[in-house]
Amino acid sequence: MTAEIQHIWPIRVYYEDTDLAGIVYYANYLRFIERARSELVREAGVDQVAMKAQGLVFAVRRVVADYLAPARYDDQIEVRTRLADVKGASFAMPQQVWRGETLLFRADVTIAVLNAEGRAARLPAELRARLTAFTADVSR
Repeated sequence: MTAEIQHIWPIRVYYEDTDLAGIVYYANYLRFIERARSELVREAGVDQVAMKAQGLVFAVRRVVADYLAPARYDDQIEVRTRLADVKGASFAMPQQVWRGETLLFRADVTIAVLNAEGRAARLPAELRARLTAFTADVSR
């Protein structure tokens, strides 16, 4: 990611996050980036419980991931997330995991908005405004 506005979420790697080789198990990167996306949405003021009550949810539609370097037990890492390419019923959230100056993992994630029947639904204007205002206001 460049100097664009992004949300930053720090993580400490715990023993439970690692495999027998002592490095972060590959699937845990998906957990890390999921949590970071949830925190970005929460900090933007989007209440996903209220969204669900209105019949809408966010769902991962697509993930393209690259594993570049290992993280290890007790590493302090951070997930950097941006909001990009907001469309009617989906948006992109490019994410990267860093340890200091070392890029460990990157993923291009597409999020879809779904209705109660599991079909694509338009992102309500209020939610779009909250997300875009949050990511445009301040680097987090």
